[in-house]
Amino acid sequence: MNRIALITGVTGQDGSYLSEFLLEKDYEVHGIIRRSSVDYRERIAHLEGHPRFHLHYGDLGDSMSLMSVIGSVRPDEIYNLAAQSHVQVSFDVPENTADIDATGVLRVLEAVRLCGLGESCRIYQASTSELYGKVEEVPQNENTPFHPYSPYAVAKQYGFWIVKEYREAYGMFCCSGILFNHESERRGETFVTRKITLAAARIAQGRQDRLYLGNLSSLRDWGYARDYVECMWLILQNKKPEDYVIATGVQHSVREFCQLAFHYAGMELEFTGEGMEEKGIDKKSGKVLVEVSPDFYRPTDVVNLWGDPSKARKELGWNPVKTSFEELVRLMVEHDMKKVSMERAKEQIRTNLEEYLEKGIIK
Repeated sequence: MNRIALITGVTGQDGSYLSEFLLEKDYEVHGIIRRSSVDYRERIAHLEGHPRFHLHYGDLGDSMSLMSVIGSVRPDEIYNLAAQSHVQVSFDVPENTADIDATGVLRVLEAVRLCGLGESCRIYQASTSELYGKVEEVPQNENTPFHPYSPYAVAKQYGFWIVKEYREAYGMFCCSGILFNHESERRGETFVTRKITLAAARIAQGRQDRLYLGNLSSLRDWGYARDYVECMWLILQNKKPEDYVIATGVQHSVREFCQLAFHYAGMELEFTGEGMEEKGIDKKSGKVLVEVSPDFYRPTDVVNLWGDPSKARKELGWNPVKTSFEELVRLMVEHDMKKVSMERAKEQIRTNLEEYLEKGIIK
């Protein structure tokens, strides 16, 4: 029989890639989605209708709905990927972030236990490199002390420790993957990497004049989300439940990401100035294309995240650099160049239709 997996956050970047990955391995995949009057399922639209892909309404803020779905599906594996996942937004909605990212994890674990699946169901919790926050050592590994530096990170720390508690108190197979930044062409447009690649594409095609960013010197360990979901799966195939850092082991600044993205969009940037006065200038035209804005600085900013994936590489056989940093940026820019081009084409069609209607050429 096919193994059964249940994914929370199935409509997100990681959820969509993980669904594809598991379907290729002949799993029966169930996803939990929230009811909305707005369609937000574009990342999984191509999977709907697949005979082994099923969706259920539920919410990490509603323990009854989790009990209902988990009790009826009775999964072999649960991947808890749902979260309020934007660090900046967590400063604006700290209570909601705590309810979903902290207590939501507890609700999943309790639902599994109360449904009598504590011995048979394996649980993966999507943790985060933001736990390290105001970092105490570099690079960070499984033994590095946590120092969360945002409401998001504090909530995620509770999630990490409650998973560990249920593992030790009830003998449940539950693990956390401490994921460092992982991006893709499916990344949400409010996240800095996708904001950069979209801006580069729009500026290259005359659709935007300038890009405004926060701290250009922030350092991150960026990987490809499609590669990272494989490691999530490997963690649950392990003989014993353990927590793992999921990272590439390679670090770059926001400035470097920006330079490379604009390069793949056909522009070469030169950065001048420091701090709030720093600017990215197009070498060919001399135009300022990138500026720093205080609006994008956080009350407490994490500036140096760099993961050590040695444990996952050694114990799980996972390749953390299957997709290089340069290849990741190229894939994202190529996708967004096509996206912006399609937007331009659709806008031109609308303009032409309005003109034809006005002139009476068509009715």
